[in-house]
Amino acid sequence: MTRSALLVRILAFVGVVCVIALLFWSQNPAFLSTGNIRALLRHMSVNGLAALGLTFVIVVRHYDLSFPGVASFGAMTMGWLIAVGQPLAVAIGGGLFVGLLFGLANGAMVARFKLPDIVTTIATGGLAIGFSYFYSNGTSISKNFFMSGLLDINDGRFLGMDRPFAILLGAALLGGLILHGSRFGRAFYATGENPVSAYYSGVPVRAMIAAAFAICGLCACLSIVLLVASSGAANVSAGTQLLMPAFAAVYLGSALFGRTSIPATLAGTMMMSLMLNGFTLLAIPYFYSDAIVSTVLILAIAGFDPRVSGAIRAALSRKETLA
Repeated sequence: MTRSALLVRILAFVGVVCVIALLFWSQNPAFLSTGNIRALLRHMSVNGLAALGLTFVIVVRHYDLSFPGVASFGAMTMGWLIAVGQPLAVAIGGGLFVGLLFGLANGAMVARFKLPDIVTTIATGGLAIGFSYFYSNGTSISKNFFMSGLLDINDGRFLGMDRPFAILLGAALLGGLILHGSRFGRAFYATGENPVSAYYSGVPVRAMIAAAFAICGLCACLSIVLLVASSGAANVSAGTQLLMPAFAAVYLGSALFGRTSIPATLAGTMMMSLMLNGFTLLAIPYFYSDAIVSTVLILAIAGFDPRVSGAIRAALSRKETLA
């Protein structure tokens, strides 16, 4: 993609964001208030971290439907460790380890044993949900949360930013350096574009797929740490709200910028968060919001599909020829 084309896409994205913000502001001036913007960025941080991890899986041309269940298991693991008196760092580390472990298991089954990714990750996600019930028979865990320092993750600030948003930016910077600034990142793209050519070029294809799933599981559990810190309780359904926004953010960003990337995912996450925050502020029922998010996801997938874009270009060229 040329610089001029990229600049056009960036300007178009900024224009769309401004239009969405102005529409919501016209209905409720509180939309652009400082308090609401901070709430929007905290919400964006949760969905953004899950979407960043999913980006790596999409880059290698696979799908992960397990990360909501894995995130719930990570939340309950962290909550149980806090409840039994473990230090906060140990509890968070335990939750993140769950995500890493399930991610590696997904990667091994998909890459090594050639199991279908959708069926496999549905199964492992269900397994993770089942394990999350073991800690408290399905009831929420909040014991020792106020004394552990967990809530400070949501309430604290870093360099003038709310800590959840600072964590998102830090994760995005690290993910961008890995995916776009290293040979390791180029290997992810090579694996997704043509795994056979990548293999014969010396790329460890199986390892790259496993790494992508591991990163996805790790980021899902990191996002759930922020969600639990904001709600003050861990429960078995904590991760269920991550699935649609994460997929919509990745594919919407890809459609907007023509390629799956960390900046594109952040842009898609921002747009999705703008819409969800606006719907909440206007008291629009959640089922309408879910329907709109689902519609955006379908349109984004259609826009990202080369067959659809190719058909549109062919139709336009035929129209110009006839004219």
